[in-house]
Amino acid sequence: MDVRIGVTHSPREIDLQLADDVDRDELRSRIDEVLADDSRVLWLTDRKGAEVGIPSARISYVEIGSSDEGRSFGFSST
Repeated sequence: MDVRIGVTHSPREIDLQLADDVDRDELRSRIDEVLADDSRVLWLTDRKGAEVGIPSARISYVEIGSSDEGRSFGFSST
């Protein structure tokens, strides 16, 4: 599952690929809980086991995608 997080005062987004078995509804509930309190930190673990913490006060948006979405890369000849 792909997660993209916008951070205030930062030109770049945080892109994470979470494990495919992550429960989407549970993840959303955790995000909602963290965003309800500016003093909390959203901790996520990517597929490789790296942990990323983002202070909730700095999160501008969270986009939850799916691992089924094809990632496009390379060049097009059209």
